[in-house]
Amino acid sequence: MALVLLAAALAGRAAAAFSPDALQSVVSVLPDWPAKPKGAAPVEGAPKHPEGSGVAVLPGGYIATNVHVLGRAERVTVRLEDGRQLPARILGRDAPTDIALLQIDADLPVLRMGGEPPLASRVCAVGNQFGLGLSVTCGVVSALRRTGTGFNPIEDFIQTDAPINPGGSGGALFDSEGRLVGLVSAIFTKESDANIGINFAASSRLVMRVVDDLKAHGRVLRGRPGFVVEPLAEDARETQAGVRVSRIEPGNAAATAGIKVGDVVTTIAGRRIRKTADVASAIGLHRPGDRFEIAVVRDGVPVKSTFEVQP
Repeated sequence: MALVLLAAALAGRAAAAFSPDALQSVVSVLPDWPAKPKGAAPVEGAPKHPEGSGVAVLPGGYIATNVHVLGRAERVTVRLEDGRQLPARILGRDAPTDIALLQIDADLPVLRMGGEPPLASRVCAVGNQFGLGLSVTCGVVSALRRTGTGFNPIEDFIQTDAPINPGGSGGALFDSEGRLVGLVSAIFTKESDANIGINFAASSRLVMRVVDDLKAHGRVLRGRPGFVVEPLAEDARETQAGVRVSRIEPGNAAATAGIKVGDVVTTIAGRRIRKTADVASAIGLHRPGDRFEIAVVRDGVPVKSTFEVQP
């Protein structure tokens, strides 16, 4: 009896994580590539898979997707959930995060934005998997704030075991309240190019950080950190975690904040720093002019300073 009740409870949670209305906010993305002559080599820069996904993130027909979904296509068509196909304008591509912004002449429903979902909480993904049309898969949040996965220079990934396959990139990741918590971006495979339960979605915070700049400027405005880091020596890792500052650019943001060579960076804006990739991602979430706290350990003593991102 207990197992029956548990199964019912889990089924209820899965249903709560998705509303059919959300399908109206997700689209299939079809990059427009010239026809390849029979027997000719593949077009350089063409997407590996001919269709992908996108999700409405701002009123006015603004749709976020992945750069790798578009490839180097200059024209794109999107297919709505009701079957209509509309031309889309490419407003910008941001290669460091693999996030792109499209716009269509249709005002799609915009999803509510969610924050960082709890670890092990239920999530559902909606996307155009294998070009078959929109489908829904569910799972849990396996990890948060993943960086250094090898996909993008700047990452803030939510890892999930919700099944995702090629074509799902650019789709939506929902939390149990039906809010958008991530943009499906990558699947981790071992040559099979199919789901093995390790999938990544760019956090909604990173998505909107990029989307807002692409909408306003056509590119993402970023500041220079002003310092370079390296992994800790192996013996140092026995007693502390973080990354070591190996170089400071004179007169830049790090120097102004009082950061010194040899400092061990432990947190940036409240985000724990475990490896070098964490630094670029933590700072990449902020715009020039933003101020936040950086915590370091200097000669064994914790030190905090205020860091302002400079252009």
